[in-house]
Amino acid sequence: MTIQWFPGHMAKARREVSEKLKLVDFVIELVDARAPASSQNPMLREVLKDKPKLIVLMKKDLADLQATKKWIEHYEQHATAVAADVNNKADIKAVIQKAKQLGDEKMDKLAARGIQPRAARAMIVGIPNVGKSTLINRLVNKKAAKTGDRPGITKQQLWIKVGKDFELLDTPGILWPKFEDEQVAYRLAAIGTIKDQLLPLQDVTAFVIRFMQEHYEAMFEGRYGITAAEQDMWDIFTKIGKQFGALEGGGKVNFEKVANIVLRDLRTGRLGNVTLEQADA
Repeated sequence: MTIQWFPGHMAKARREVSEKLKLVDFVIELVDARAPASSQNPMLREVLKDKPKLIVLMKKDLADLQATKKWIEHYEQHATAVAADVNNKADIKAVIQKAKQLGDEKMDKLAARGIQPRAARAMIVGIPNVGKSTLINRLVNKKAAKTGDRPGITKQQLWIKVGKDFELLDTPGILWPKFEDEQVAYRLAAIGTIKDQLLPLQDVTAFVIRFMQEHYEAMFEGRYGITAAEQDMWDIFTKIGKQFGALEGGGKVNFEKVANIVLRDLRTGRLGNVTLEQADA
């Protein structure tokens, strides 16, 4: 399965990121803590090359804490990494502190060459709907960037001051041209990164159900009363539909409504703290 989704403004954004990279001292790359590798754009990896980088695992409040710790260890082999819940002030301070450390390293090198110190400059990048605009607003403690629950809402580049610590260049979320790995596509669809119209919601939901049964059996059973031993997807959808009133006329279960219920439960944390891929995968 190959899924293509590459709006024109994203192609332009990739070019601009490449062009503006020489203006910044380091990069802040955001990934979703629930699917860190799948939400890390391989195309950006090529563009960013050896630029110093801070990786922020966003939405840590929805992810599996132990899995997040392993992902941070994984990323810190080649970058600086931190996990963040944008509604947690301590996490926002941690992001600023980590970013400031990267900026100070660059400023020390400039000072050693006799260049007058200035505010460090960073570029913030990530795929759509990963939480860039919300994080920026928390960093500057005001509404500096547009936010929304629709992927791809930021469509221009903006320089934003983060106190006296550094200046931040916001960029639009960028997806790569196509998803050749079916698992990556399903993970991103499950957490709402790509538009629901791109994949059949029932297929995405079936993927989530199988994953939950294998890795988070107790949480899944606690929410829906369905064990890992129950494998017939028709029966599973039917049980959930009847339990949550996803019915049509005559009492028939509406599978599309069931899909929306399960995905909503995953995306809002009602299913529990879930990470859809492991760092050693």
